[in-house]
Amino acid sequence: MSTSTPDSRLYQQVAATISGAIADGVYQPGHRLPSERDLADEFGVSRPTVRRAVIALEMRGLLEARQGSGVYVRLDQPPPPVKDLDIGAFEQAEARRLFEGEAAALAATLITDEELAYLETLVAEMNSDASTKEQSELADRQFHISIAQATRNNAVVRIIESAWDLRYRSRLCMQMLEKARHVRKRPLKDEHQEIVEALRTRDPKAARAAMQTHLGGLIENLLLTAELEAIERTRESLAAKREEIALRAASAAK
Repeated sequence: MSTSTPDSRLYQQVAATISGAIADGVYQPGHRLPSERDLADEFGVSRPTVRRAVIALEMRGLLEARQGSGVYVRLDQPPPPVKDLDIGAFEQAEARRLFEGEAAALAATLITDEELAYLETLVAEMNSDASTKEQSELADRQFHISIAQATRNNAVVRIIESAWDLRYRSRLCMQMLEKARHVRKRPLKDEHQEIVEALRTRDPKAARAAMQTHLGGLIENLLLTAELEAIERTRESLAAKREEIALRAASAAK
């Protein structure tokens, strides 16, 4: 694979190649993928590029990372998206606030300096001007999943992954979250950095509060988005009513 391809597309090529290998039966369900280093050598790319590709395939439900074991092809390959599975953005955000707050509290007592350093790189990546929207979202997801992984509890990891990934199976949820991006007043970088600093103190209460504040801000943005949409609908309704009254008045004057 050519390394002259921009990095923003390299990981997509790697992901497509691995996905094709899964579809062709090269990697069977339940089988462990080669190591990150081996895949990087095979494709002639950097290890971070392989990591992005693997995360992208995790998001699609094709792969799963097992703590201390490696990355495996999922036994239960994802079915086609269910169109009427419309989990609302408020429900998804509230579930994340509940689960991820407690995950952050537990992670604070177990997280290593190496894991904290990795979180720092993810914060930088999701806020880099060089990152595409997809890259930023991948880094954001990995930030939260990495905190869950720091709990050393695979059940917690799967719960957080499931709560996060509900957005990809709900058109309604994705639409609302996308609109909420545009009303955010505080930079995401600040909120994520505060979570890292709280984890660094190894204080469960501080870590829980930082995570809940971050996701509480998301809920507030969703509320503001809903409010603005309601105002816009009211404005459109009044404009239509005004036009109707004007037409009636003009008709009566004839």
